[in-house]
Amino acid sequence: MIHSNPYTLLKGYILAFIISLVCFIPSVNAQAPFTLKPIGTIDLGGFDEDAAEIVTHDPVTQRLFVVNGETGNVDIVDVSNPSNLNFISSIDLSSFGDASNSVDFKNGLLAVAVQANVVTDPGQVVFFDAFGNLVAQVTVGALPDMLLFNANGSKVYVANEGEPDEGIDPVGSVSIVTVGDSTGNGFSVNTIGFEGFDAATLRAAGVRIFDGKTVAEDVEPEYIAISSDETQAFVALQEANSLAIIDLVEEVVTSIVPMGLKDHSLPGNELDPSDRDSGINIANWPVLGMYMPDAIASYEVNGQTYYITANEGDDRGEDDRIADLLLDPTAFPNAATLQMNENLGRLGASTVDGDTDGDGDFDELYVYGARSFTIFDAQGNIVFDSGDDLEQITAAAFPTEFNSNNDENGSFESRSDNKGPEPEGVTTAVIDGRVYAFVGLERVGGIVVYDVTNPFSPTFIEYVNNRNFDVDATTPEALDLGPEGLRYIPSNESPNGKNLLVVGNEVSGTVTVFELAPVETFQLQVLHASDLEGGVEALSN
Repeated sequence: MIHSNPYTLLKGYILAFIISLVCFIPSVNAQAPFTLKPIGTIDLGGFDEDAAEIVTHDPVTQRLFVVNGETGNVDIVDVSNPSNLNFISSIDLSSFGDASNSVDFKNGLLAVAVQANVVTDPGQVVFFDAFGNLVAQVTVGALPDMLLFNANGSKVYVANEGEPDEGIDPVGSVSIVTVGDSTGNGFSVNTIGFEGFDAATLRAAGVRIFDGKTVAEDVEPEYIAISSDETQAFVALQEANSLAIIDLVEEVVTSIVPMGLKDHSLPGNELDPSDRDSGINIANWPVLGMYMPDAIASYEVNGQTYYITANEGDDRGEDDRIADLLLDPTAFPNAATLQMNENLGRLGASTVDGDTDGDGDFDELYVYGARSFTIFDAQGNIVFDSGDDLEQITAAAFPTEFNSNNDENGSFESRSDNKGPEPEGVTTAVIDGRVYAFVGLERVGGIVVYDVTNPFSPTFIEYVNNRNFDVDATTPEALDLGPEGLRYIPSNESPNGKNLLVVGNEVSGTVTVFELAPVETFQLQVLHASDLEGGVEALSN
């Protein structure tokens, strides 16, 4: 087996020692601005049925609206007392299509993205008032997967994923909905696409377009974030490992920017790639991570817009384990060792990328996701990546549950060979003049908080995981499993006058409200940056 280098091992030992102290010694944390404290939870469905996914909030009626993947509907939850959440009703969407995928709320209107009964057909965005009464509906592209209002509620931006199904591959697109009045008048749609881009040109630039596909067919818009001045949108094209940049004034896609590759052989980019190595071994390996983000959020510092991506990774069935690939003997002279199960053998890699000379073997190994979050400037340049922080942090917090799956306790390292902690959701908040990012980890669970006010050098604040690893994961006592959607509610809009973070958890089917509470004592399953004597970045320097 190939082991971590001494630096990486020492880093892990220090973190593990610190967390053993953090979990059991009460103390005042003067450096952390707040701690995420769970104050209320509601269970909306069955275990592992996607019963709580995307969440939005109405500050007037103090209601939450939750995408329920189990029923396909939107659940309405009373959050007027955030410590005692109550189910109100569900909005039945069966007459509009097959299922809801995303929700957002602004100025008395709830917008719901609804996929068609035939998933490759055009979908709908349906508008309701806060009480679930229909206001309007408009037709958008195939498989509307995510949507959001602009700041004043005059527009809704929709990412239409256009996934293939049953041999049909609809085009991906972005719909811009002009919002009408409360009577349903004045709604209109402009759907823009990617037909003007040349596949060969983009492939040469590093955009991941499959052979035999047009750009419009192959890009699958996943998530949208917009600049504060609303002149620009970034769209995550997850499977293409790229970002689309949209001019919102002209309503046109201006460019598709490849996200590039994360070199896991470089210091600071370590990962644990095996579920069969009998321990936590976060090390450098000769693989290249495709960022492939799911959620994306924007924020502004000194008049400049930055975008944060949660680099989940996603395949379309073109992956295989590295043990089953033919590796180029020049590029990988130690292929036999690398392909052992306790090394890289179990790690999933792309079978359509990496044969750089076309001779049938793999000269490079492309793996899914970057096990990180990344910050981009408005031109699509990377200004920061969290490196191996997320695996180091979760290893320190849960050394016996490291890289666990979200549907089973006692599954130590079961996700090491498949995207690790799998960051999926991200949102930002401005609090007391500073910007914070909240990143949800889909597999092991929990929320990682960073101060990203300096986008070039973010600071780790804390990691909180409201999960009980000591019980059967299928029981309510397991608490939150599989965080999916994150919604920040500022104090001036919240029901209790406190800053809140609401998280929808797809595996447990729970919606949990966290208060951004003053830090008074360490709590079990909470790791603070100040307990790392400067945080993860300090240990990296």
